[in-house]
Amino acid sequence: MTTPRRPSAILFDLDGTLVDTAPDFFGVVNSMREELGKPVLANDVIRKQVSNGGAALTELTWEVERDHPQFMDYRNRLLDRYGDHLATGSAYFEGFEQVLDDLGSLGIQWAIVTNKPRRFAEPLLQKLNIETASLICADDLAQAKPHPEGLFKCAAELNVDAGDCWYVGDHIRDIEAGKAAGMYSIAALFGYIEDDDDPAQWGADASIDNPYQLLDLLAAKQP
Repeated sequence: MTTPRRPSAILFDLDGTLVDTAPDFFGVVNSMREELGKPVLANDVIRKQVSNGGAALTELTWEVERDHPQFMDYRNRLLDRYGDHLATGSAYFEGFEQVLDDLGSLGIQWAIVTNKPRRFAEPLLQKLNIETASLICADDLAQAKPHPEGLFKCAAELNVDAGDCWYVGDHIRDIEAGKAAGMYSIAALFGYIEDDDDPAQWGADASIDNPYQLLDLLAAKQP
């Protein structure tokens, strides 16, 4: 595919793309499993489920299906405990702080579109001192990713055309949303990708193994 000109804005998924939030969940999931008399899980097992959201982490913690009669209660208990541990271990993926500074120097706006609820996303960013031009969360929308509504809303808030944006994410839903919005879509291969998943099949326009490669992609584009 022919790559587009340099974007007016770059939009990012949050968990597993811009910020490594998985460490906050390690203690949450395993402390609850210990209370249930279940063995603790390896951090990497938990990490790979973070991008799948609270429901997937609830399944992992309690070892139950989503049709379990107490599933929503379990999910709420897990999320409440997560709320008490926000940003205790989270941080930018290495390199992103510099990359975002460089985007500013290039005059390229950046923002976040996430399926994370706002009640967690806002305090997380505040605790990490991350300031973004726009934050779009799942509960701001009628339809979350992979629907493109959030990407269109974010582009509108930035006052740019959606087609002049790039979207970066670590899950197939991110790539599907980006393509549906007409954005150049980039797979973050350093994110929370499950063993049986194949990012090469997502249909992304490009992929990056680390945040710095985003600058390489920009350098190859026409202004």
